[in-house]
Amino acid sequence: MFGDLHRSRILAYSAACIGLIALGSWVSIPFFPVPFTLQTLFVLLTASLMKRWAIIPVSAYIVMGAAGLPVFHNGVAGIGVLLGPTGGYLFGFLAAALVAGLAYESKSRVTHVAGIVAATLVIYVFGVSWLIVSTGLGIVPAFLAGALPFLPGDIVKACAAYGIARRLP
Repeated sequence: MFGDLHRSRILAYSAACIGLIALGSWVSIPFFPVPFTLQTLFVLLTASLMKRWAIIPVSAYIVMGAAGLPVFHNGVAGIGVLLGPTGGYLFGFLAAALVAGLAYESKSRVTHVAGIVAATLVIYVFGVSWLIVSTGLGIVPAFLAGALPFLPGDIVKACAAYGIARRLP
């Protein structure tokens, strides 16, 4: 790492972003079948800060949780979380980080907004799809339980992520 500023920044930003995503998971309001958390806000911020490299801290976060570190919502951990109703959302974070990160490589603010919106939709697609598989719900009940109640909060989080990201380096 000595002498390579880019790699050093990736390492430092990754550590900070993993911490923020984990912290966001502890800000949790229990809800069925998945809780309300601030994780999506920090995943979007990670993407805006690290661009395509955002996949690194998000992957590390998921691996840490799967390995048993209490970083998922309310301090839960393990493979069971990834196989349970929330697993799709967690894997959706990976795709969302890549989508928003690639959008943030552009200089266009319109592309940034489109990236955040697309990333949020990607999380919903992964989450609701896995909710259907893991719980046996139909498409409409899975959408009503796994997406609709979260839309207002995620709109606020997406706006906050965009506003904060505009002030980041």
